Amino acid sequence: MTSDPSFPITFTPSDTDAGQRLDQYLVSKLPDVSRARVQQLIAKGEVLVGRSAARASLRLKGGEQVTVSGPPQAPPLRALAEEIPLHIVYEDDDLAIVNKPAGMMVHAGAGATDDARNRGTLVNALLHHFGTLSEVGGELRPGIVHRLDRATSGLMVVAKNDAAHHKLAKQFSSREVHKTYIALVQGWPKQERGTVRTSISRDAQRRIRMTTRRPGGRDAVTHYLVKRKLNTVYGKFALLELKIETGRTHQIRVHLSSINHPVVGDTLYGAAGELKSESGKVRAAGQSRTLNLDRNFLHSAALELKHPRTGEALRFASVLPPELDAFLADLGQDMQSQAAQ
Repeated sequence: MTSDPSFPITFTPSDTDAGQRLDQYLVSKLPDVSRARVQQLIAKGEVLVGRSAARASLRLKGGEQVTVSGPPQAPPLRALAEEIPLHIVYEDDDLAIVNKPAGMMVHAGAGATDDARNRGTLVNALLHHFGTLSEVGGELRPGIVHRLDRATSGLMVVAKNDAAHHKLAKQFSSREVHKTYIALVQGWPKQERGTVRTSISRDAQRRIRMTTRRPGGRDAVTHYLVKRKLNTVYGKFALLELKIETGRTHQIRVHLSSINHPVVGDTLYGAAGELKSESGKVRAAGQSRTLNLDRNFLHSAALELKHPRTGEALRFASVLPPELDAFLADLGQDMQSQAAQ
C-alpha cells in the first residue's frame, strides 16, 4: 500500500473536541475521506492516539495527538479468480447463463476489508471458470450486466465480452429482457393478480433498506399472480409468480412488503423470523412447532432475452432449489391448499 504525499498527518483535538468519538472527529477533519474509509483505517491500526492504535469508539480527552498514516483513499479493488462450484445453465462465446445460489454475493462491496470483499462472490467464481469477461463494469464487476440480492437464488446472464455487454445492457434498459420470479409471501393477497406501481428510494433511517414511503424515488413496476394459496398450521401463505418491468434495488421485496405481504424469510422487510404453529391447529406427527428459513423465499425462475450477436430469442428456466422445495414440504404437512381462482 503506497502512501499519499500528504500523509501521515497529525491532529491535536482541542478542549471543545473532548468527549467526541475518534471516528467522528476524523470525519470532521478529513472531509474528502468517507466515514467507512476512516473506520477502515482505524481498524487496520493506521490511526494512532499518542503512540498506540485506538478504537473508533474512543472518546477524545483533548490535547492528545491523533496521527493518521493513510492513505486517505483505498486502492481500487480488482476481482480475483477463485475456485467455487458454479451451476452453468448455458454458455457460448458471448454470454453465459448461471444459476446463482442464495447466500452468494454477486460481486464484492467497497465497504468491507480487502480480504472479506474479494472472496466467495459470483464474480470470483466466474473468473475461475471463464478466465476473461467483459470489462464494461470495471475490475470489480467484470461480466456483470444485472444483479440478484445475496439471499435470492436463480438465473442471471453474464457478458463474456464488451460488445455483448453493451447490447445486453441496452436490452435491460429498454425493458426487452423478461424475468420471472417465484416468491412465497405471508398472507393471502386480496386480488389473485395485481400490479404494484410505487417509486422506490433509499430509506432515510436504515440505509440498508429501500422504501416506497419517500417522495422522489425511482419508478418501479411489479406484476404478481397468485399461483397457490396455502392454509397451514403456521398461518396463511401464497406462492406468487412475479414479473418486473424495472430492476430497482430490492424491488420485489420492498413492493411486496408495501402491500403487507413480505417474502417469507425476509426479516429486513417485515417477515417473521420464526414461523410458529397457531393455537387451535393440530400439527401432523413429527411436524415441528416452529419453522425457520435462513434465506428469502425468492427465486429467479425464468429469463428471456435476445442473443446479443444473432438476435435469436433465448429462454431459460430454473426449478426451485432443494431448500425451498423442502420448506414447502414442511409447510405442506397436514396443510390444506387452495388453488388460485
